[in-house]
Amino acid sequence: MKINFTLIFICVFYFFSNTMFAQIGGDNVYEFINLSPSAQVTALGGSLISVADDDIALGYDNPALLNSTMHQQLSFNHNLFLADIQHGFAGYGHHVKKWDATFLGGMQYISYGSFDSADENGNINGTFNASEYGLTIGASKQLYDKMRLGANLKMVASQFEGFDSYGMLADVGAYYQDSTGTFSAGLVFKNIGTQFSTYREDNREDVGFDIQFGISKKLKYLPFRFSVIAHNLQRWNILYDDPNKEETTFFGDQQPSDNKGKDIVDNLFRHIIFNGEFILGKKDNFRIRIGYNHLRRSEMKVASLRSIAGFSGGIGLKINRFKISYGRSVFHIAGGANHIGITTNLREFGKN
Repeated sequence: MKINFTLIFICVFYFFSNTMFAQIGGDNVYEFINLSPSAQVTALGGSLISVADDDIALGYDNPALLNSTMHQQLSFNHNLFLADIQHGFAGYGHHVKKWDATFLGGMQYISYGSFDSADENGNINGTFNASEYGLTIGASKQLYDKMRLGANLKMVASQFEGFDSYGMLADVGAYYQDSTGTFSAGLVFKNIGTQFSTYREDNREDVGFDIQFGISKKLKYLPFRFSVIAHNLQRWNILYDDPNKEETTFFGDQQPSDNKGKDIVDNLFRHIIFNGEFILGKKDNFRIRIGYNHLRRSEMKVASLRSIAGFSGGIGLKINRFKISYGRSVFHIAGGANHIGITTNLREFGKN
């Protein structure tokens, strides 16, 4: 029995395409699914869709990155997020030679902690927990020598005290790599889907559709690979309309803004994430990672204080059969996220 992955790719995209246009910036449900799945991605600014590295977690963001090197790979990543929020991803990869396809099974989770429950008069009458989960099943297949396609299905469960919501999302992606292996590109349509059940009756909310495109280039004479990732391509204007920046005259009339040129440049770079990775060691066993997310910096910086909001960094090290990664992403002067990841391949335990 042959599986037509091209047909599956088209059908999944068509089936979920009725909810493709949505907003960003807190207007969507299931926002936890957009958090970085691994310490490597966190260190690189929050997105890496154009590198088919041997990290199964990369297939979470772009399923086309799944490849045969991920066969029997097991990955666990835990994120010490802001305000004691616990977030993480666990995944397993399997390659089927008969179909020449690689599959992903994974779980994305987030726990917001315990909260006091109070009535309208402020009397504490107990506690409750809030958490969300996303079960991911993905597949990728090499269709041409330089091109691979993939798709993810994500079943989401969200629970906030007495309010529950369930939904299903899909990601469809493509990956291209040239014959030299030094240049690659990725395209992914993320979060195509809908809610099956809503928090409140007759109140269906957007799930945050996102189109991303990225390119990566490994330098010839330097052990360095850089990537440029563009996100939210389905919507040009992602500027935050800050009322505190409105200029008014003495009589209260609004002054026409003379910063349109700056706003255009700022808006453009809010769509882009820059990152780079130094690949060192005889077997590429040591890596140094850096990233910059301009949208994050623009929205989280404090105008009157200097900070490194939007910047990120980390390292990766292979010790025996285990790859250990650490990523640090700075969101605000108040703190950031510390991401730790451990990856191993079960095949290596069978070697002498």
